[in-house]
Amino acid sequence: MDLDPEGIFRDDSDSESELYEEKEPTKELVVYLIDASPKMFAPIAAHENGNKETYFHVAIDCITRSLKTQIIGRSYDEVALCFFNTKEKKNLQDVNSVYVFNVMERELIDRPTAKLIKEFSSIEDKFMSTIGSRYGVLPGSRENSLYNAFWVAQALLRKGSVKTSSKRILIFTNDDDPFGSMTGAMKADMIRTTTQRAKDAQDLGISFELLPLSRPDEEFNVSMFYADMIGLEGTDISQFLPSASEKLEDMKDQLRKRIFKKRKVRTLTFSIANGISIQVNTYALIRPTLPGATMWLDSVTNLPLQTERSFICADTGALIQEPSKLFHPYKNQMVQFSKDQILEVKKISNSHLRLLGFKPLDCLKDYHNLRPSTFIFPTDEEVIGSTRIFIALYRSMLRLKRFAFAFYGKSSNPRLVALVAQDEIISSSGQVEPPGMHMIYLPYSDDIRHVEELHRTDDAIAPRATDDQIKKASALMRRIDLKDFSVCQFANPALQRHYGILQALALDEDEMPDIKDETLPDEEGLARPGVVRVLEEFKIAVYGENHDQEEADSMSMRGSRSEASRKRKEMAETAERESSRYNWADLAESGQIIAKIVVYHLKLGSLESTEHAEGPDCYRVEVLLNRTQPFSDWEERGSDKQNLDPFGQVNSVWHSSHLETPAAA
Repeated sequence: MDLDPEGIFRDDSDSESELYEEKEPTKELVVYLIDASPKMFAPIAAHENGNKETYFHVAIDCITRSLKTQIIGRSYDEVALCFFNTKEKKNLQDVNSVYVFNVMERELIDRPTAKLIKEFSSIEDKFMSTIGSRYGVLPGSRENSLYNAFWVAQALLRKGSVKTSSKRILIFTNDDDPFGSMTGAMKADMIRTTTQRAKDAQDLGISFELLPLSRPDEEFNVSMFYADMIGLEGTDISQFLPSASEKLEDMKDQLRKRIFKKRKVRTLTFSIANGISIQVNTYALIRPTLPGATMWLDSVTNLPLQTERSFICADTGALIQEPSKLFHPYKNQMVQFSKDQILEVKKISNSHLRLLGFKPLDCLKDYHNLRPSTFIFPTDEEVIGSTRIFIALYRSMLRLKRFAFAFYGKSSNPRLVALVAQDEIISSSGQVEPPGMHMIYLPYSDDIRHVEELHRTDDAIAPRATDDQIKKASALMRRIDLKDFSVCQFANPALQRHYGILQALALDEDEMPDIKDETLPDEEGLARPGVVRVLEEFKIAVYGENHDQEEADSMSMRGSRSEASRKRKEMAETAERESSRYNWADLAESGQIIAKIVVYHLKLGSLESTEHAEGPDCYRVEVLLNRTQPFSDWEERGSDKQNLDPFGQVNSVWHSSHLETPAAA
């Protein structure tokens, strides 16, 4: 077999040094260059409330939203905010028309903070009075504000290495010809020097991105100046505006999500046969996202606290400085073990893969997948030839439609795993799925529970659906099936709300951001005639013809129960409210508590205060007063204490079905 690792696992243009030495940058440094010329303050459109939105407002809003998302997604990236075409100047190079915006206790290019975002989002209101706007390129003047802005931005990006950091300059402007006011040789010279300044920055590893703000009456013409500066040619110029507009919209509607670093989980030794072992890297392609861990902060400085653990002797109470020792009782003796010995005892196998055999793919069921799989990719860093052997195994599994059965010797939880080869999928936009293998964690027999066991009846026969019910259910599933479904299409509403609350607290916002729950059912889609028809057929097949009446009866019963519960709750709240008006301890000491009970029953209408009351359920006030004597009086009279209720009354006399003991008492 002709093995060619270059043809399947990397591009032909990649060299050996690029395959093994190139590393992905771990940090991103971005400088936002915002045009502050008078053109940016021209209105775009009027809102419903009458306020006119400007290009400057759009740029500030996009950057603010991007910074809010960056704190959650890429908190270690650093940014700088720079305005050009300004009246005031504030930069280390002391050049005109360039103002670097920053807040106290923060470097010029640093991680975004809540204070920076809060002040930057409201800068539009005080921009004219504090910074000011002007045209940086004027006829008859050698001053070039765009050149100065590139110089300042390049100086800000001197921080960090190109090998470990990705450096970008983002330009927000609605002026497609910044040198339109110039003519002749002076204009050509300014264009040449500004373009050369940009190319010098690109040679240092700094990339430029233009985000044009097109005017409603005129499209942004990138060919006037910026095409040559950012290196656009031919068809790239016509495709630039749609892609730039899409990128601008993405900045407005960015999702709050954490972006994890793309790195390997661990390197494993894959034992294929006796004496043949290769090395593979494992990657976690997908995993659940959880809120950040709780961090303890100092109440005064608001800085993170560092947790330290100390051991205290149980006999003396002194701190133990020496490392702890482990013992195990054996025949009235304490046998001491070192930490290495304990680890060796607990070790079931080394963290390696061992191939056991192969099985057809149809033997692997969907319910065998216990957790997200781990992706396997070969590496030649230590064992040369691992890629070639892996490819031979990979191609054979694809051709024979088999999966590998292997033992994963994890020290904590060893498992049997299935290695399923995945073919590479490429579309017009690039690679969709990479080539490699998925390591699927197989369940033990105790992990599998049969559905029949949960629905088994007394006669040991589990109910089963009829052929007609299965047919109706299949038709319903085909109708409501989501085409090209992916878990990446929907955001977790609980996490979005969590991040929204953190954002509102950090920025002192009065209102919570609107969170759109995309996991809710599509009511419009479910209301389509075709879906309604198959849903009704499914209900009739499963629940019968009168399922609507049964559902209505069930709803009415739940409604009556909820109404009774509501009345009980109202009565309890009324009693609690009335009870809070009195000091029952003082009333008990003064002997007035009986009068309050009588008044309470009179208000409820459960007593008749006239002497002409008749009937076994009606009592005069005098009778009630005689029957509500304190417990101490009954004790003095020698009554039988066993017949006393908790309030101290005789049960044989207190027999009215309408007289209720007040809840407040």
